Amino acid sequence: MLHITDLRNATYDPTTVMPRAKLEVADASAIVQPIIDKVKTHGAEAVLDFTEQFDGVRPTSLRVPADALDQALEELNPDVRGALEESIARARKVHAAQLPPDTEVPLADGATVENHWVPIQRVGLYVPGGRAVYPSSVIMNVVPAQAAGVPAIAVTSPPQADFNGLPHPTILAACKLLGVEEVYATGGAQAIAMLALGVTDEAGTPVCEPVDLITGPGNVYVAAAKQAFFGKVGIDAVAGPSEILVLADDTANPTWVAADLISQSEHDPLAASVLVTTSMDFAEAVVAEIDKQVPGAVLEDQIREALSGQQSGAIVVNTMDEAIEVTNAIATEHLEIHTADNEAVLENIQHAGAIFLGQYAPVPLGDYSAGSNHVLPTSGTARFSSGLNTVSFLRLQQHIRYDKTGLEPLADGIQTLAQSEGLHAHADAIRYRFE
Repeated sequence: MLHITDLRNATYDPTTVMPRAKLEVADASAIVQPIIDKVKTHGAEAVLDFTEQFDGVRPTSLRVPADALDQALEELNPDVRGALEESIARARKVHAAQLPPDTEVPLADGATVENHWVPIQRVGLYVPGGRAVYPSSVIMNVVPAQAAGVPAIAVTSPPQADFNGLPHPTILAACKLLGVEEVYATGGAQAIAMLALGVTDEAGTPVCEPVDLITGPGNVYVAAAKQAFFGKVGIDAVAGPSEILVLADDTANPTWVAADLISQSEHDPLAASVLVTTSMDFAEAVVAEIDKQVPGAVLEDQIREALSGQQSGAIVVNTMDEAIEVTNAIATEHLEIHTADNEAVLENIQHAGAIFLGQYAPVPLGDYSAGSNHVLPTSGTARFSSGLNTVSFLRLQQHIRYDKTGLEPLADGIQTLAQSEGLHAHADAIRYRFE
């Protein structure tokens, strides 16, 4: 099921040893654009039409009624509620610590620059609802936005035919627990278009106001729609399928490593589960464990497809230095380190979305209750981007305070620089102040 690639006596390019799944966002864009165009011209009615077409149910209204949020929380299983509350509490602590302080930098008499972190004023948070129910995604999107001080938060999630055209009640309950009252029953590209453009009903009454930033994971059509609106609104990322890489030596537990690789394959048939190790015996033990654990799994067919895809496999190299090189080249979304000296390995890891250290820090911990965020960079973008965090919902705004005393010593230099660039009106704007 999981193929083994032996690189111990091979010459190889670490950037190409593990190809990623083919995610054709460009192909999806051709399907998504007519949806965007119709939402732009027909507003809420178009969103409802597409929702009925793709989700098999037409919500009574796009906006989820307040009493539905109340009822969902009242009827939530107490054990699930307790787990959500613990996850929220831990996430709040971690994301509050990410809030950067404002600073004031005095440069000279009459010369000060202030750095102010300003919350984005309105954000739209997308919560998937296709293959699984993701109240954890509500937490991971809402908590950092609230930590940043965002004053207006709108959540949207696909409606469910089994729940009278409302999003799954656990999603609604999570929103209510977090104090989010603006929730919409739509998903897919039409939901992204609704958030980006804002929509009105047939009478011209606003149903959803446009947002400034859209975050949250989704399928290829959601990714294509987010990409289409980049520049009109901010987006967190054009996310690909979920990824895990386990970097291990022969001190690791093959049963646990196998379970962790399998866990990520539940997300998507294109999910990547990769093992990088210095031990062929260990790689074979993990593959044997996978073959033992997968039969009878609830999502067995999907797991088998993901684990047998080109994006998944076990890579065996000679040394830990080579294993680290391959790991950095892949730049995975989730990285687990299971070695005899995790700290020494960690010192040489540059590229990973989130790093899980030790045998008792599996990726599912981060998916739910570690306190970290599970919206992370995929498809190699961990080389240059971060996971969703409090700063994602902030803008750095600088306040420049100069009086005559502060500007005068710089006047000649600014004029010289401006003239050297051929921008003589820039120089004049300074010169006039001292004539």
